[in-house]
Amino acid sequence: MNVAEAVGAILASLGVRAAFGVVGSGNFHVTNALAEHGVRYVAARHECGAATMADAYARMSGTVTVVSVHQGPGLTNALTGVTEAAKSRTPLLVLAPEVTSPTSNFRIDQAALAEAVGAHCARIGSAETVLDDTVMAFLAALLGRRTVVLNLPLDVQAEELPEEAAESVRELVAGRGGAHRGVASRVPAPWGLTFPLEPPLEPAAETSAEEGEPEGLAAEPSDALTRFARLLAGAKRPVFVAGRGARGARRELEALGEQVGALFATSAVAKGHFHGSPWNIDVSGGFATPLANELIRDADLVVGWGCSFTMWTTRHGTLIGPEAAVVQVDLDPDALGVHREVDLGVVGDVRETARAVTALLAGPGGRSEPAPGYRTPEIAARIAREGRWRDVPYEDTSAGGRIDPRTLTIGLDDLLPEERLVAVDSGNFMGYPSMFLTVPDGSAFCFTQAFQSIGLGLATAIGAALARPDRVTVAALGDGGALMGIAELETVVRLGLPMMVVVYDDEEYGAEVHHFAPHGLPLGAVTFPPVDIAAIGRGFGCEAVTVRTEEDLAGVAAWLKGPRDKPLVVHAKVTADTPAWWLEEAFRGH
Repeated sequence: MNVAEAVGAILASLGVRAAFGVVGSGNFHVTNALAEHGVRYVAARHECGAATMADAYARMSGTVTVVSVHQGPGLTNALTGVTEAAKSRTPLLVLAPEVTSPTSNFRIDQAALAEAVGAHCARIGSAETVLDDTVMAFLAALLGRRTVVLNLPLDVQAEELPEEAAESVRELVAGRGGAHRGVASRVPAPWGLTFPLEPPLEPAAETSAEEGEPEGLAAEPSDALTRFARLLAGAKRPVFVAGRGARGARRELEALGEQVGALFATSAVAKGHFHGSPWNIDVSGGFATPLANELIRDADLVVGWGCSFTMWTTRHGTLIGPEAAVVQVDLDPDALGVHREVDLGVVGDVRETARAVTALLAGPGGRSEPAPGYRTPEIAARIAREGRWRDVPYEDTSAGGRIDPRTLTIGLDDLLPEERLVAVDSGNFMGYPSMFLTVPDGSAFCFTQAFQSIGLGLATAIGAALARPDRVTVAALGDGGALMGIAELETVVRLGLPMMVVVYDDEEYGAEVHHFAPHGLPLGAVTFPPVDIAAIGRGFGCEAVTVRTEEDLAGVAAWLKGPRDKPLVVHAKVTADTPAWWLEEAFRGH
């Protein structure tokens, strides 16, 4: 057994389910070893696509996922996807072969590249240390919730393991880990280690409290949890904003929200987390409905649960009222107060923190009834009446063979089955699917936007679809991002994914057009002649329909009825005269 074979066997034994990549000479053997030991390998057409697929798969499956690339250019090609994953704190392991000869044309400083984009860097040092080196890199990804570039020096890959090291790997593969000394002996069995996802919902347990401060809360707060409980006990209009770090904690947050009368919102990446709750006001920030904006601005306490309060979530800080107290709960102490000053930062797991504070509020001598907080009949009626973007009146601009993107997206929302998964690319169009398409839970929206790169949406949808084959996956793309990542449409067809690819085509880089047009600047560099994207889809082997009017959505309805044996490309010729207010705000942050 050589080092390359050992790395594949070890990662499979630790619970890696899927690997994505483009194979070259440097990663040929480690990729085959992964597949030999049961890891599903998905060949992408470009390394950036592979990294993005793996990012999305990790987000949707709750498992550490592997990217396998060639040395040098394989890693540089993957960097945009790796950067997105690193900024999103996705548990990802990038296997990067590394040349050691200073004269090789593949020679680059791979460690410096990894660190430059925010990824952690690790290396396989020798055949003697391969087991512990690999396990440490895996645990850094899993427990640190971070992207790790694991450099595999080519000369080390070819080394044969000493018998003792080989026996330790064989024991791990056989499920008998821990017989040897070293890091791997401290990995808990079973090896299928995951990070939180949303479990199936059940009714939240009833909790009780009575008016006034909960008994046991010190007059002068003695720790962060006690201070937090006091703030909640005194709040009249609390709002909880769940981020990606709150996945898996819906029951606990709803139980605490019931105690204090909180309304529920999410960051964009956590859209759907509170779907179905009568107190859900959906996304906070640039995609927020007018009602959500109003209610969050009027809140006297805003709690971010695994939410970093970025400019997107707070509309550059303007969304939270100046008199509101702000609490941020996060597992990472370095995340507290980074994007916005907070009154209280609580370091801890979201689920356990919510449980602990609920227990404080409902302890002996507590309130006999939950506090009404923000939950009045009037607010409930307004949420039911105004809580969705489709409830907000708009002037339909469909005309001249082009459909209003709002009308298009509402029509798609009506047609799609409830069990859906939505992946959205970046661009001027992106608010329409993010605001007008509903999703059934917080594990049904994949939003790779931490780096704001266009062209990742199709690969995002592929990774998400492979992780959740039980749902109809919708890739929502602009024409610019679709054409940038179009090579991966072959991957969709090759894998037989029953995916819908919706392209919002305005024949321009709409964000730049609407940003620079008011200044009278030339736009020839960001506008393009028509492209028959439906024909391109058919050329790859997809079914395709061009949508210019609501009536054209009949083709989408026919595909949804089945058998869905081919993916569907929806080439939507959308109106282009409406600037996206969410990107106007985003440009202020550049």
